[in-house]
Amino acid sequence: MNILLTGGAGFIGSNLARQLLKEGHQIICLDNLDTYYNPDHKWRNVQQTLNNRDYHFHEGDIRDSELVDTLFRTYAFDAVVHLAARAGVRPSVQDPALYYDVNVNGTLTLLQAMQRSGVSKMVFASSSSVYGDSPQVPFVETDTADRPLSPYAASKRAAELLCHTFHHLYGFDIFCLRFFTVYGPNQRPEMAISQFTDSILNGQAITVFGDGSTSRDYTYVDDIVSGIIRSLENLRGYEVLNIGGSDPISLADLIQVIERALGETAIINRLPMQPGDVQQTYADITKAAQLLGYQPTVRVEDGIQQFVDWYRARQDARFVMQ
Repeated sequence: MNILLTGGAGFIGSNLARQLLKEGHQIICLDNLDTYYNPDHKWRNVQQTLNNRDYHFHEGDIRDSELVDTLFRTYAFDAVVHLAARAGVRPSVQDPALYYDVNVNGTLTLLQAMQRSGVSKMVFASSSSVYGDSPQVPFVETDTADRPLSPYAASKRAAELLCHTFHHLYGFDIFCLRFFTVYGPNQRPEMAISQFTDSILNGQAITVFGDGSTSRDYTYVDDIVSGIIRSLENLRGYEVLNIGGSDPISLADLIQVIERALGETAIINRLPMQPGDVQQTYADITKAAQLLGYQPTVRVEDGIQQFVDWYRARQDARFVMQ
C-alpha cells in the first residue's frame, strides 16, 4: 500500500513507519516537527528511515491545504493514517483554540483533500480521553462520549464526528481508534513514565497529582502499532474501536513498578489533581478483538522494564559520546 502517514515523525508514528516499511509498504510522512517537545527527538526518528527508498518525508502542517493537496496529487495514496495532533490534556486547557485548530481543522483539511482526490480510506488516531470521567468501566465504544473534560478530548471527539460525516456523505472507510495511554521506548519526554524514570535516576522528586489512586490503561507501543496495521487490513465502513491494554494500573502501583525496574526509590512531591484529568481509564477491547483479531501482548511490568532498559542504554550512549 501507498500510505500517507501524518505525524509520522512522532513516537507512535515512527514506530508504525518502521513496521510498515518492513511489510513492504510505501510511506509518505507528513510532520511539522512541532515544538510541543524538543523537535530533535522527532528528527532522530525520521533519520532512522530516511535511507529507505520507500520512505518519503515532508515537513509541513496538516492545516496547509495547498501542501496537502500537492501531496495527494503527487502520490497515489491507497490510505491515510492520521496520527498528527496537538497532544496533551493539561496544556489544552491553557490554549484551547490551538488544539481545536490543529486537531479539528487539520482533520477536516485531510478529509477534504481525500474527497477531492478520490482517496476513501483512513485510520484516525483518537483518544480514550473522549470518554471523560466515566464511572462505568471498562469503557465500551457504545458509551456516551459527550462530556469531555479537556479541550484536547473535545477536539478528538469532534474529529471523530467529522470522520463519520465524511463516511456518510462520501462512503469513506474510516476506523477511529481510541488509544489508551501509549508508552514504550522513545516515548515523548514529557509523559509520566519518562519524567518519573529520569527524575528517580537523578535523585530528584517526582510530581504526583492526587493521592495515587488514579488509574490508567497503559498500552505498549508495539500493541498500538499492531492495532493500526490490523485496522488497515480490515478497513471497511465506519467504526470506533478501543485499542488498549485492558489491564489498568493505579498511579501508586505504576511508580512501584518503575522503582523495581530501576532498583531505586522515588521521592514524591504530591500536588492536587489537575483540571482535565480523569480518575480512571479502562478499555473494553471486545470489539477490536472481534473485528481485527487484536490482542495486547505486553504486560505493564514487562513494558516498563523494556522502557527502562532502553532509557539506560540511551544514557550510557550519551556518556560514551561525551
